[in-house]
Amino acid sequence: MNNQEISNTPDENPEPQEEFINNNEVEEVIPINEDAPADFDDEDDEMNDGADVPMGEDETIEIDMSNNSKTYFDKHTDSVFTVAHHPTLPLVVSGGGDNVANLWTSHSQPPKFAGSITEHTESVIISSFTCDGKFLVTADMNGKILIHVGVKGGSQWTKTAELTEVEEVVWLKTHPTIKGVFAFGAIDGSVWCYQINESDGSLEQLMSGFNHQQDCTMGEFINIEQGENKLELVTCSLDSSIIGWNGYTGQQLFKVTQAEIKGLSAPWISLSVAPPNLTNGNSGVVAVGSNNGVLALINSNNNGAVLHLETVIQLGADQEELDASIESISWAELFPLMAVGLVSGEILLYDTNTWRVRRKFQLEDSVTKLIFDGNDIFASCINGKVYQFDSKTGAEKFVCTGHSMGVLDFVLVKPTEPNGLRRLITAGDEGVSLIFEVPY
Repeated sequence: MNNQEISNTPDENPEPQEEFINNNEVEEVIPINEDAPADFDDEDDEMNDGADVPMGEDETIEIDMSNNSKTYFDKHTDSVFTVAHHPTLPLVVSGGGDNVANLWTSHSQPPKFAGSITEHTESVIISSFTCDGKFLVTADMNGKILIHVGVKGGSQWTKTAELTEVEEVVWLKTHPTIKGVFAFGAIDGSVWCYQINESDGSLEQLMSGFNHQQDCTMGEFINIEQGENKLELVTCSLDSSIIGWNGYTGQQLFKVTQAEIKGLSAPWISLSVAPPNLTNGNSGVVAVGSNNGVLALINSNNNGAVLHLETVIQLGADQEELDASIESISWAELFPLMAVGLVSGEILLYDTNTWRVRRKFQLEDSVTKLIFDGNDIFASCINGKVYQFDSKTGAEKFVCTGHSMGVLDFVLVKPTEPNGLRRLITAGDEGVSLIFEVPY
């Protein structure tokens, strides 16, 4: 197998790297103000011009082409499904429906192209750098996983390994603290954990598990602060099961089935680990959401005990069952809040002390991803926008506009200079990634 070298160099000298809601506060529903003026950036006339498209004698569709992004990357020729940022270098990887993963810089305007990974044979749906930034892992819908190592300070990336164990990869996560470790789940329900050899980039299989009976839809590493001696993860499936694993041996640590969730059918699709400071130091508490609105809180360090169980939404007569689907879950780091984003466009903000919904935001279309950062919560939407709210006051602080189709993924990049702005980088369904500067 020949190595594939990716070159084109990013710039030299890369950038390295309260008071809580009152318990007596009534639930607040916050609709999005779509009439609020946007901040326009005239840097790109092509992306800022509005257009009216005639559709017949009597009807005209108005396309909103307002754009407040700072710059963009448009070398994909199909939808962009995934975007990830290097932990220390100003380097982005984006993967798309064109079967390509592209590397490009995040600190220059416009971004500088830094090479492509072209050996995938289907849509690249997952991309992630290892925690030390040494390796890049990408996966496609044919089940192919490619490993590349960064050389020459990350200016070139060379393939070191290839893996095809499953028909289709559904999710993949690199370990937040153990170098070179990643896990993934597949449509056949299987779960796999591998480690990349630091010296030559080859792969060592640590475990595989086959205890889910349907698609394994999400997984997360838990107890990550306990060092390399403990490698554990939790996965969920469309078969309503949640399983804890020893990542080194494949031993099943616990299994939650329908019997433990009051017999409810819960095709799980989303999973998120609670920050230990919100759980008295327990770094094994996870929230799991289903595609029919069931939300469960599980204590992985107590044999998968169910701490909380509810259905998050009562559907109206005009709503479809899919509207209840919990697409994303995110926890605040600094105070007891957890957010749940639904296909209906609702974002539910829970007080994790009482499990009461403190606030609801209503977007005009499906939520695709949620990220907390400080007091702020960022939410991407199928309407092509990313919204920034103050989670404690409910105020809308900023709306990222510029996409003509849905935002399928995004990443938030912290500033490296004093008083710098955070950058938000998107994956757009129309094949473009936009870079926004978002306020504090």
